[in-house]
Amino acid sequence: MTTTSSLAFQPVLERIAEEIERTPGRGRPADYIPALAACDPRRFGMAVAELDGTVYGVGDWRQPFSAQSITKVFTLALDLAREGDSLWEHVGREPSGNPFNSLVQLEYENGIPRNPFINAGALVVTDRLHTRTGDAAGELLAFLRTESGNPALGFDQEVAASESAHGARNAALAHFMASYGNIDNPVPVLLEQYFRQCSVAASCADLALATTFLARHGIRSDGSRLLSRSQAKQINAIMLTCGTYDAAGDFAYRVGLPGKSGVGGGVIAVVPGRCTLCVWSPGLDERGNSVAGVAALDRFTTLTGLSVF
Repeated sequence: MTTTSSLAFQPVLERIAEEIERTPGRGRPADYIPALAACDPRRFGMAVAELDGTVYGVGDWRQPFSAQSITKVFTLALDLAREGDSLWEHVGREPSGNPFNSLVQLEYENGIPRNPFINAGALVVTDRLHTRTGDAAGELLAFLRTESGNPALGFDQEVAASESAHGARNAALAHFMASYGNIDNPVPVLLEQYFRQCSVAASCADLALATTFLARHGIRSDGSRLLSRSQAKQINAIMLTCGTYDAAGDFAYRVGLPGKSGVGGGVIAVVPGRCTLCVWSPGLDERGNSVAGVAALDRFTTLTGLSVF
């Protein structure tokens, strides 16, 4: 096991990158979003951000990619900071056990999604944030720009248009929940916000830095408090149990950290009180998680001993 001083992170990352390079199977990019389908599954980047903003990286760690569902963590934090526990009357905190875009449970559970990280739950959170801010996607982007220190972060209009053109299932989820009174805004407005949110393009360095508020127990990069310590704990707990769709148990078993994946091939992870990570490799497994990304995080916790367990 290596030591976990800051100087140890760079050689660990380089070792992981070398191991990943020798790994044959990398999965396939998300082909149901045409703008993502052309990504090379062998691209790989990884970054670690310490609590003081120091960042270490390897491979394509400065290359922007489509954040997709990783953004659900930030919209959840921004809404929870505003409305507190009343949010949980509209979305649950349990693993779904079903694919991220499933409609099945909503009818049995009266339009209340299982958790904020499946698509139905994320739509509810975005809807509620939009009600409170008037521009949920804009609020998200401003937060990411500030926390990452990168004012150039933006939406990928091609990805947003691609998702909108192939967004029938998300529209179905939103309309179905609206029929139960669990959506406040007009569905077309909500969908436009949600597709913009998911289209954010950011690098591993950007997202690792933007996530450090969760490792600092709710404290933002400027020292102000976004979440209470308890709320930060809640989000980390939901990331651990629900952050990788219906593979969350396997992710907890292999990696042992709160994490959130996106179908753009990114995965963020949190070591509370220590650091945050982001890995990117576009090739996905059958459950929508980056094959190389999960493998890299598995190796990181094994080599450093950093885990919540």
